Amino acid sequence: MVQKYESPVRIYKYPFELVVAAYERRFPTCPQMPIVLDCEVIEDSVFDNGARRDTKRRCKIAVEAPYLIKKIIGVDVVYFIQKNFLDMKTRTLSIEATNESFATRVEIFEKCRYYAHPENPDWTCFDQTATLDIKNFFGIEHSMEKMGMKQYTQTTLKGKEIIEYFVNELKQEGVTHVERWVDTDVMTTSTTNNTTTSGTVLSEKPPLCRDNSILDADYIAKHLGQLTPLQESKLVQFRKRLEETTEQPVPDYQTLLRFLRARDFSIDKATVMLQESLQWRKEHRIDDILGEYKTPAVVEKYFPGGWHHHDKDGRPLYILRLGTMDVKGLLKSVGEDELLKLTLHICEQGLQLMKDAANQFAKPIWNWCLLVDLDGLSMRHLWRPGVKALLRIIETVETNYPETMGRVLIVRAPRVFPVLWTIVSTFIDENTRSKFLFFGGPDCLHAEDGIEQYVHTDKIPSFLGGSCSTLIHEGGLVPKHLYKSESIEESNGAVHAHDHHGLYKSVDLKPGQLFELIIRNTDPKSVLTWDFEVLKNDTLFAVYHTEKELGASGSDNFASVFDSADFKEGVNYKKIEQNVKCRPKEGVQGSHEMASTGSYVLQWMCPPSCDGPAQLMYFHEVLSSANYKGSMTSLQSGFSSNSLQSR
Repeated sequence: MVQKYESPVRIYKYPFELVVAAYERRFPTCPQMPIVLDCEVIEDSVFDNGARRDTKRRCKIAVEAPYLIKKIIGVDVVYFIQKNFLDMKTRTLSIEATNESFATRVEIFEKCRYYAHPENPDWTCFDQTATLDIKNFFGIEHSMEKMGMKQYTQTTLKGKEIIEYFVNELKQEGVTHVERWVDTDVMTTSTTNNTTTSGTVLSEKPPLCRDNSILDADYIAKHLGQLTPLQESKLVQFRKRLEETTEQPVPDYQTLLRFLRARDFSIDKATVMLQESLQWRKEHRIDDILGEYKTPAVVEKYFPGGWHHHDKDGRPLYILRLGTMDVKGLLKSVGEDELLKLTLHICEQGLQLMKDAANQFAKPIWNWCLLVDLDGLSMRHLWRPGVKALLRIIETVETNYPETMGRVLIVRAPRVFPVLWTIVSTFIDENTRSKFLFFGGPDCLHAEDGIEQYVHTDKIPSFLGGSCSTLIHEGGLVPKHLYKSESIEESNGAVHAHDHHGLYKSVDLKPGQLFELIIRNTDPKSVLTWDFEVLKNDTLFAVYHTEKELGASGSDNFASVFDSADFKEGVNYKKIEQNVKCRPKEGVQGSHEMASTGSYVLQWMCPPSCDGPAQLMYFHEVLSSANYKGSMTSLQSGFSSNSLQSR
């Protein structure tokens, strides 16, 4: 069982540097946390002229548990590994802690962050999240879960007291201010007339030079990357146009460049797009979403997505385990608007993380990387209201966050994926579609040109075969008692084809009858996709191929086109997909690369042994070889989870 905890953002009215100095005094022990018996530094490295410091500690923790539980587990202490990542340049301290003891039975992962307040540089923010996954713990999993919740709550409450205690201790020793880090090789200290309350500020060359006609070359290299002279000129013109026509504050050059790229550097089109987006941001209070948004409890527990380190290019990496997401449950629990708001909150986090990454890696980073795990994707993800909500989200993001997606890694794509892809891909900008990379097989980690080419090996999450722990859980089904809206597709257990707006058709089959669809193919390497659900009684499904000419598509007399004496299986036609037995309320999705021309036949049959007619809903589509990019070989590696159940 996986439990996820999150504390509210805490504010310290002290500068980041003073808070870090107080934090360092917690080790190796501190009076407020007597359960911490010792912390041994096992790695300590300093980089970038003192700007970054990575520290790894092994901490010895006393077991706070009833005597009986101590006797069962047989220990009085456990060990944790804590990793600190301090970046004085960006004024952030990230902390990760994982349990070393009983790691195969209980997985604990805690992540904390101290960072400078985005609006007041003399204050410091703190946030803290943790997951507890009790896989198998001597039969006392429920008791351990309750203990974990209690101890985590107590620890978070003590956290602020600890920092305050050591800040006061520093003050008693005469330390009331700690200077900010300055790179003496690059930066210079400003004059006293331009100092901030911390005493120093980093000088920066003005973005424009030479009569305000072009951007400063150093500024371009540091913040924007490579630009042609024409692109640079249009960027300056774009800003001047907005200053003349827009009453709202003009965004920074990185944002302007993203909108320009989205409109192929057409100043007129980019102006319209950005002005509409700025008005949208104002109407929906998007600028306040990071501070005001509160994650609903259902989303917190069942939405399987989150930020996870960076890719090899330094882009912030967001992971979404779409295959394990209960789309219907989330929609019925919080609604479409709330899921859109969640997405916008993620996008705004991405913009901030891009800026942090640019400072951390000292290079322009103005987009992020998305890794989508499709393991478990099935027909339930093709629920019409869910697809509708997805398309609305895609449209909103494409319109207001253009060029923020640097790369999309689709991993463990099952056979149903082409069905979903053909629906949503038409709503994705062509330039964005070109950034999609597909990894269909189960071994997406080590396959040739696998995700190790794009994500550092030590940052690949454990659920993909890597070694990195993550706060991103598996999602799971949302309990129906949390639903706030009634079902919009079910009535007395029946599913109606009209709810799919004509996308699906239905057919009834008496025992012994079969139904066939004939698809003529003239486009080698095109992809045939199918998706069907059985509503009543068992149904057998298979796919055939023949080079011979066949009659009209769709059999009306429920007889097979192969019943003629002219056909002999294995000679002039063959079965290319073996029989799948699908039971009521089960679905099958799949795809097949049509490597040859000729006719392909989808066949459904109600077994003669059935005690009544079978009823099914079905849908099929052909993706042309030009419109689908990716390895179809890997997509043919297996059935979806529902299909496996129906065998």
